[in-house]
Amino acid sequence: MPHKQTDSSKPRIVVIGAGIGGLTAAALLAHRGYPVLVLDQAIVPGGCASTFKRQGFTFDVGATQVAGLEPGGIHKRIFDELEIDIPPGIPCDPACAVFLPGETTPINVWRDREKWQAERQGQFPGSEPFWQLLARLFEACWRFQGRDPVLPPRNIWDLGQLLKAVRPDTLITVPFTFMTVGDALRIYGLSDRLRLRTFLDMQLKLYSQVDAEETALLYAATALAVSQTPQGLYHLLGSMQVLSDRLVGALERDGGKLLMCHTVERIEMSGEKATGVGIKNQKTGEVWREPADIVIANVTVQNLVNLLGNETLPGYKRRVDKLPAPSGAFVLYLGVDCSAIPEGYLPHLQFLYDYDGPIGENNSLFVSVSHPGDGRAPFGKATIIASSFTEAGAWWHDRDYEEMKQLYTREAIARLGQYFNLTPETIILTEAATPRTFARYTGRDLGVVGGIGQRLSTFGPFGFANRTPIENVWLVGDSTHPGEGTAGVSYSALTVVRQIDF
Repeated sequence: MPHKQTDSSKPRIVVIGAGIGGLTAAALLAHRGYPVLVLDQAIVPGGCASTFKRQGFTFDVGATQVAGLEPGGIHKRIFDELEIDIPPGIPCDPACAVFLPGETTPINVWRDREKWQAERQGQFPGSEPFWQLLARLFEACWRFQGRDPVLPPRNIWDLGQLLKAVRPDTLITVPFTFMTVGDALRIYGLSDRLRLRTFLDMQLKLYSQVDAEETALLYAATALAVSQTPQGLYHLLGSMQVLSDRLVGALERDGGKLLMCHTVERIEMSGEKATGVGIKNQKTGEVWREPADIVIANVTVQNLVNLLGNETLPGYKRRVDKLPAPSGAFVLYLGVDCSAIPEGYLPHLQFLYDYDGPIGENNSLFVSVSHPGDGRAPFGKATIIASSFTEAGAWWHDRDYEEMKQLYTREAIARLGQYFNLTPETIILTEAATPRTFARYTGRDLGVVGGIGQRLSTFGPFGFANRTPIENVWLVGDSTHPGEGTAGVSYSALTVVRQIDF
């Protein structure tokens, strides 16, 4: 496609962060004629959906599945607007195979709705009324979300977009707005069902950062249903990096600019308006100021407060400071011989090893295994990526960091050895990432992952808005509606673009 001409009369935009949210906003705005500069401290774009290579293996850093590639899905909508091809992917079926403690047969979260219904009825007898409630709420929420509401609204235009998205079928959700999944389980007399409750806790921890007792019911209804048709999750061919690579291609084609290894150290203010950003070139040490009419921050809310300075938005800072501590992640990356992979393996698995232990700290692992020929491993080899939630702050204490990292690595390999054939002969490569690693490569405060827990006080209409209290500073990413994941942050980016370019 020919290069688009930048409109010099439009506001100059600086985007902080080349994660999927920042790149999506930048590419869409460049496509609409805005002059755009994207800055990121890392070596490669993509943020928590980027990759790294070792000894012929390609590892997805964080995200290993993607939603929204189907017709009408958020990635498909955005890529169509940018006039670029959607990346090829393999449907995840099952989306996840969940192993509860002491069990060798998994709970398979099937892609086909009827197959998943039969699975859950067999696994959790008597729970179908609860699942049917989730299904009804999902249908209403999905139609509502498809009409592009702005949540939470912060001015008349936002409110107008929200009201336009409301239909009579949306009203079914109103009585459940202040309910959690735990509340719904109690309504149906299911709160004492250990296997059901544990399964929900494990799945919701992946999607919402918190368990069933705390997760907002309306958020959970979507998170727990998005893996079934006509939606669904996908395993991208090549790696997750293809998403950011295609967005970068569209950005640069349309006149936008991307500078990696450049850290934004502050957002500069004049009165109550941002006027630019202070930048440091990580390679040369050069420091300079870049003027901007609009600043889009693809960062956590904690990072945004740091960039603005503690005195700029004291009320905003107080709200951020009151948030429960977000999670970090310990991630183990293994390059293995194919003999380590059991026959009939499932590529996306979740294990809980002890009912009495936490969902995290190696007691629970989410595991992704490469597919033969998917571009992640040489012939006859495979990658295994296992992640576990961990307390981010614990990795920043004065204790022996390397010793702690090695302990977590040994424990994770031992846990994985219950399913995979992991021996010195089958393990070719071992790498590990901790919250310190994520902080170094993504710049996220304390190396936290997954955004803000989707509690009643922080989801949807009660969360952090894309509009910040500073008129020309915008927030995109997993701290805003609708939350984490590449589809979530892409929707966040599209919302900001619509607000800027209405």
